[in-house]
Amino acid sequence: MSADIPEDAIPQVLAEIQVGDGLTLSAAGRLFPAHRGVGTVNPSTTFRWVKKGSRTPDGRLVKLEACRVGSRWLTSRGAIARFVAALTDAANPLPLPPIRTPAARTKAAEQAEAKLREMGA
Repeated sequence: MSADIPEDAIPQVLAEIQVGDGLTLSAAGRLFPAHRGVGTVNPSTTFRWVKKGSRTPDGRLVKLEACRVGSRWLTSRGAIARFVAALTDAANPLPLPPIRTPAARTKAAEQAEAKLREMGA
């Protein structure tokens, strides 16, 4: 097993396949629109997601979980959801802290001064 794939990923995707949620890589590709909007994602793209993964903006490598069953690769809707969620979460920047108004900053400074006076500083 590859070091990039968590130890529990294969049993999880295999369990999903066994309960009937298995998809061929062709079927998985049909769940997504093509990059330029016409058609769907080519099976070679989903195969590349399994074998080579996709890099996140922070440099992490995320792979689509899949199992080799006989002569073909199978994945699951759950594996696709985890793959997309990992890529989406990594692409969303951390939320910025709220911007305080000058009045709010003055009030916070006054509260800090009062607390320091109470502490005897």
